Amino acid sequence: MAPHANWKGFLRLSLVTCPVALFPATSESEKIAFNQLNRSTGHRVKYLKVDADTGEGVSSEDIVKGYEFEKGQYIEVSKAELEEIALESTRTIEIDEFVDRSDIDPRYLIRPYYLRPDGKVGHDAFAVIRETIREMEKVAIGRVVLTNREHIIALEPLDKGLVGTLLRYPYEVRSEQEYFDEIQGVKVTKDMLDLAKHIVNQKGGQFDPEKFEDHYESALVDLINQKRAGKTIGPKERPKGENVVDLMEALRRSVGQEATPARAAKPAKKSKKAGPSQKEMLMPIAGKKQAKELAAKKPAAGTRSKSA
Repeated sequence: MAPHANWKGFLRLSLVTCPVALFPATSESEKIAFNQLNRSTGHRVKYLKVDADTGEGVSSEDIVKGYEFEKGQYIEVSKAELEEIALESTRTIEIDEFVDRSDIDPRYLIRPYYLRPDGKVGHDAFAVIRETIREMEKVAIGRVVLTNREHIIALEPLDKGLVGTLLRYPYEVRSEQEYFDEIQGVKVTKDMLDLAKHIVNQKGGQFDPEKFEDHYESALVDLINQKRAGKTIGPKERPKGENVVDLMEALRRSVGQEATPARAAKPAKKSKKAGPSQKEMLMPIAGKKQAKELAAKKPAAGTRSKSA
């Protein structure tokens, strides 16, 4: 089942308009999340909204927005006043221009959304807009309002739909000069550059996100499984960093190391076999995404007793 749309409205290119829905293209909900607990009782900590001066609780209907223009001085802004200044992009993504993908600085990219027709009408108009962008090999730039804020959105074709990536405004991007001014102007010799290029060529490959593993998430799952199994968790030894004294020698050694992948490759991870008693304990915390899949693969009671 597809998630609920974050936004519904219209996509418009000049006089061509169609109803569309915007869905989040990414999710953080599959990651392990922690709750805050009271150490002494083990109970979950609950946050209350209270008046900063009186300490009394405040109900949601009594909370309004306010802008602090001086210390302790606020200008209240009501929901009705915010709706009055709402722009047309609240309900319509107006395509303003088309640009080359290479023109968009990656620092301006925020997060992606999926855009598709909303309902059974407008599929023809949607297809015309999508295929025009595809044929022109351009990125369409428009505006959309999410959570009361207007955002710039870059639209690109993906399969039968569109991917819309929210973009930052210039005032949200910091200047690199604040951080790069103190970098020394080092001249890299041709020999060093040739060795470094050789390493890059040996490590050449194609981008495949399926190869990536979230090592921290895996470590969290392992930690929780061990604690549920009653095991004692001890500190691990941390690898010590080495100071590079001779850069040229380090590059030469790197080239030799990459040339022998059999030795350089990390040993394959040993599969952690859980005993029959542990299996029930480990399955629910194998990671949120895999929990349902593992539960579906759980052997029947009769099968377990037979193999025991």
